Amino acid sequence: MSHDENKQSQVILPPASLKAQKGRGAVSNMQGRFEGQLREPYDDGWEHEEAEGSPWKTQVTDEVCKSILSRNASPDLPFSVSLNPYRGCEHGCIYCYARPTHSYLGLSPGLDFESKIFAKVNAPEMLRRELAKAGYVPQSIALGVNTDAYQPCERERRLTRRVLEVLQECQHPVGLITKSALIERDIDLLAPMAAKGLAAVAITLTTLDPAISRTLEPRAAAPARRLRTIRTLTDAGIPVAVSIAPIIPFVTEPEIESLLEAVHAAGALSAHYTVLRLPLEVAPLFKDWLQAHFPQRAQRVMNRIHDLRGGKDYDSNFGARMRGEGVWAELIRQRFKIASTRLGLNGHSSRFHSMDSSQFVRPLVVPPLGARARPADAGQLDLF
Repeated sequence: MSHDENKQSQVILPPASLKAQKGRGAVSNMQGRFEGQLREPYDDGWEHEEAEGSPWKTQVTDEVCKSILSRNASPDLPFSVSLNPYRGCEHGCIYCYARPTHSYLGLSPGLDFESKIFAKVNAPEMLRRELAKAGYVPQSIALGVNTDAYQPCERERRLTRRVLEVLQECQHPVGLITKSALIERDIDLLAPMAAKGLAAVAITLTTLDPAISRTLEPRAAAPARRLRTIRTLTDAGIPVAVSIAPIIPFVTEPEIESLLEAVHAAGALSAHYTVLRLPLEVAPLFKDWLQAHFPQRAQRVMNRIHDLRGGKDYDSNFGARMRGEGVWAELIRQRFKIASTRLGLNGHSSRFHSMDSSQFVRPLVVPPLGARARPADAGQLDLF
């Protein structure tokens, strides 16, 4: 079967058979776009009860990466260099634009993406090697922009923490974006860096409604907890921007003004937004989610998305992909601009550009190529 034929024959389950998994965003484990064969779920009645009692358990797999810094030239992004210590994201946000990346691993962008996590165990060592290169030119690194750098397993893995320790040692600027309150653990590193103009944080907030949040982003911190994190970071002297993202018509879109008021009260310095993006496999996954959780308004939501995207599920063109086009996109832009201006939140969204790269110091100790990754408290080093 050709790729085009496979793409056209993807089966969307009828609404009656869609069933949300407790603690998970996706309601299906659809195949990725690179699969050579198409498999369709079929219930023959023999394994139905067993399947209902078998939750999707999170599996974290060690991965030794060959490179750690990613570069982009997108005019839509306020950074050009990023670092992601993990692949996959247990937060389970149904709208996540990174879901299709699991297809490259032969896994599903659906439930696999949020239950099969890959930890780049040598990320701190690879970063140190990169910063030590003679030709390296320092510029702000965006940490955790593809999948959240503060996965639940970060509590034990501490990869993000160790990356920050390398950046602090080298006085290298960093910007972080997260939905997790776990970032508060690293205030002892971020606050001194922020005082030198070397660190800024963006917190993503999609809704203030905990019921919507539990289905939309089931394992991310609750909205009230994220607001408390904004206050905690701000009180520590760390500049915090807020990403109101994504704005979903008729789901989170009515909250634009109340979201901005809440983050302003919590101490955020600025805010920006994006409208819902549905690239590749995200579109059918999101439609399944709508049918499972908002069946009565599902068609209305998709009609408005098509209004924003020129009649399509998604438009990937630069400039249009983040904000949409047309009358409704302009209405959202005006509402956001008026509210953020009134609250004084219309400054630069993240301070990625304004951080100071002149303080950079190359690392003195560089691990040998192929050195085995070790946790910071591993004790005595190996002789061989």
